[in-house]
Amino acid sequence: MAKIVIIGAGVGGIPAALEVRKTVRKSDQVMVISNTPTFHFVPSNPWVAVGRRSPEQIKVPLEKMFRRKKIDFVVNPVTKVIPSENALTLADGSRLSYDFLIIATGPRLAFDEIPGFGPDGCTQSVCHVDHADETNHRWQEFLKAPGPVVVGAVQGASCFGPAYEYVFLLDAELRRRKLRDQVPITFLTSEPYIGHLGLGGVGDTKGMFESALREKTIKFVTNVKVDGFSNDKVTYTEVAEDGTDKRHDEASFKLSMMIPAFTGVEAVRGIDGLSNPRGMILVNDKMQNPTYPNIYGVGVCIAIPPYEKTPVPVGVPKTGLMIESMAVAAAHNIRLQLDGQTPEARPALNALCIADMGNTGVGFIAQPQIPPRNRSLSFQGWKMHFAKVVFEWYYIRKIRKGLTSPFYEKFGLGLMGYKELKS
Repeated sequence: MAKIVIIGAGVGGIPAALEVRKTVRKSDQVMVISNTPTFHFVPSNPWVAVGRRSPEQIKVPLEKMFRRKKIDFVVNPVTKVIPSENALTLADGSRLSYDFLIIATGPRLAFDEIPGFGPDGCTQSVCHVDHADETNHRWQEFLKAPGPVVVGAVQGASCFGPAYEYVFLLDAELRRRKLRDQVPITFLTSEPYIGHLGLGGVGDTKGMFESALREKTIKFVTNVKVDGFSNDKVTYTEVAEDGTDKRHDEASFKLSMMIPAFTGVEAVRGIDGLSNPRGMILVNDKMQNPTYPNIYGVGVCIAIPPYEKTPVPVGVPKTGLMIESMAVAAAHNIRLQLDGQTPEARPALNALCIADMGNTGVGFIAQPQIPPRNRSLSFQGWKMHFAKVVFEWYYIRKIRKGLTSPFYEKFGLGLMGYKELKS
């Protein structure tokens, strides 16, 4: 009997656990270790931040679902991974051994890298449901006395979609309340151009997002390196194409939300061969760590090099469908190792993303997500807004039921040319 441990119960950890349970032998033990008893649907955080959802609407208790699926569930944060000993230490001081380990912790939010940044500083966040709830409380106060708003993503960020969603949701909510004329909005981004998204764009995301910002009179500045935040002001440097400082400027705000850079969580940082200098998990194309072959990485916590050199550093996003394919590959490769074979499953890393823009939305297809691609399409319109509403319902239902990829999902994605694994 082998013991397979998954650290994390989010968009990466839950699919990984369910796939492993489905793929390995019945006698093998599968265990999930999490720092929270609930799952929350991260793509809905921008809705929580403007009061369109409550935190409870996007949370799912996990214990019953995991028990039904014969997966052990432990709510006890991991404090350190000790790969040389196939062991973990937990917050209560206990120690846990494993035969195989999947690290799906998600990221640490690096607010501390910029003075005054983050919920403990002068700005808001939508990266976690608790942050989004705090942002909504701040939003409700803001509506009583509106003023300037600054939204965007700082240097090193890799998840740009929520910043675009949030700024367009704010615009829609302010227009609905007849307050938009009182609120100058500035969008600051480390991207080299609007719609780059850390991927060199997808389809015409550059044209669609830039056109939407202009149409809604949202000022935008690209190639931004944020220097710091105070209670009512952000100071930043606009960087030239050659990487030199072009100009220094500042923007005032009464409300600000910017996406931070990510690092690895403390439990995996500083471990030679396991993580890079920023604590992200090192993996090969089979999601397997090269130094410790019984360890796999899945999701936002893994190290992926930037797609291209940019004046200001930007990272590559890891999106939902892409992460699920990582989980499938990791599960298949663990089974191969259990059978004495060499891991060979590689994730397809395709992307199918939907971003809400208030009363409309944007969707894109990228096969694979990281260029060069076989296929790249983008869509815009009110149907994308409703598509995200439906997707939210569907995905939360999947988590409640403990489903991985039902046959109807595989069939539908198959019609669009999507596969979980590379041939």
